[in-house]
Parts: sequence; C-alpha cells; structure tokens
Amino acid sequence: MDKIAIISDIHGNIPALEAVLRDIKSRDIETIYCLGDLAGKGPSSAAAVDSIREHCEVVIKGNWDYFMTERNDEALIWHQDRLGEERLEYMRGLPLYAEFYMSGKLIRLCHASPNDLFHRVYLFTENEQRMKLFMPTKTSKEEADVVGYGDIHGAHIDIFNGKTIFNVGSVGNPLDIPQSSYAIIEGIYGSKEQSPFTIALVRVLYNIEEAVNQAMETDMPDKQEYINELRTAIYRGRKK
Repeated sequence: MDKIAIISDIHGNIPALEAVLRDIKSRDIETIYCLGDLAGKGPSSAAAVDSIREHCEVVIKGNWDYFMTERNDEALIWHQDRLGEERLEYMRGLPLYAEFYMSGKLIRLCHASPNDLFHRVYLFTENEQRMKLFMPTKTSKEEADVVGYGDIHGAHIDIFNGKTIFNVGSVGNPLDIPQSSYAIIEGIYGSKEQSPFTIALVRVLYNIEEAVNQAMETDMPDKQEYINELRTAIYRGRKK
C-alpha cells in the first residue's frame, strides 16, 4: 500500500511546519503533497517556501500564493520583499490541482476548487456548491470520486452523493483547534482497480509560543491578529 501525506496552509509558520514534517517522518511516509498557501500571515514566508520545495513532491497554488504574485497590497509587500523574485516566480507557476487514481478512485487535490481558486466551500455549504469540486477538469474530463482540499483551515471528512470530500486543515494557521493538522491517504497509487482505501486526519502539537516569539521579533503587518489566531484558533474576522 502507498501512503501520501497531504499538508496545506503553512502561512510562514516554521515551528508548525517542522513539527508536522517530523510527525510525517516518524510514520515512514516519504511522499508529501502540499495544497498551497505557503506564505503570508506568519513571519517566515521565505523559509516556508524553501522547506516546501525541498520536502514536497507536488505543490498546489493557494489563494495567498496568488495574492503574493499578482497583487501589491500594503499588507503583502512585507512578505513579498522577504520572498524575493525567484520564489515569487516559483509560486506564480504552481498548478491549481493534481489528479491521480488510487485504489480505483479518481483522487483530486486542490486548494479551494480545481476550476476556481476562489470558490470556497465549508462543511455546511450546500451540496450543489460542494459538488463543483468534483466537476470534470481540463485534464481528466470526468468527475472525481474523492476530493481533498485546504483553504478553510478546518479539518473534516464527509461523504455525500456517493462522493468523499476531505479538508486537510492547516499546518500553520489552524482555525478549528490550536493544533496543526494534515491528512494521510493510503491505497494503491495509480491503480484503477477497486481495493482498500483510507483517509486519516492527523493533529500535531507544536510550540505555539515559539511561533509567537518569532512573529514578535519582526515588524510584520497584522502581527497581533496573527498571534491571536495561533493561540485561540479563532479567525480574526469571525463575529463574536
């Protein structure tokens, strides 16, 4: 059986990324896919991009990766200056999705949606909108059986309309509980024949105060909002 670790939403949080990579290594998993949002929010965007490039076999573009390369908002410039043009060019060229067969299922991995980087779905989103993640793409031209995505920073698995959808949560900016999250899928890679297939969600404790201290040592934008999210896992824009 083949195993793939799927991580997402690093957001420049190196203590969290290092903890997750250690956990993956402890499970003897050699293949890692990343579903985007490498940079931004946290203080270590450049180090996060470098680490992802080193450790991940497949990297998908996230909405923050798009913002970093296509916009010049004041809140982004601080991170862009530290990333440098070579890293930004790498992020600019990232694909929007990856597809492959595993144990007889067409697996599709994306950040938010394979055909629309800004189509955001939650566990409570109407099934009609969630089904858009399974629609044919330019490469497969058929509906996926299983979709894994990131973007919303909240890990879950759900089955509906005969399909399976799972969110891997966030490594560096979780907004459900203050622990890093990632997923593991297991099956026979590349096989179109039905066989056992597993999806597991993993929670990893990391040193949040180390990440806080790294942010405090900088003049990064929205510093306190970021720190509050790390400590509470409550999104800065959530209404009380």
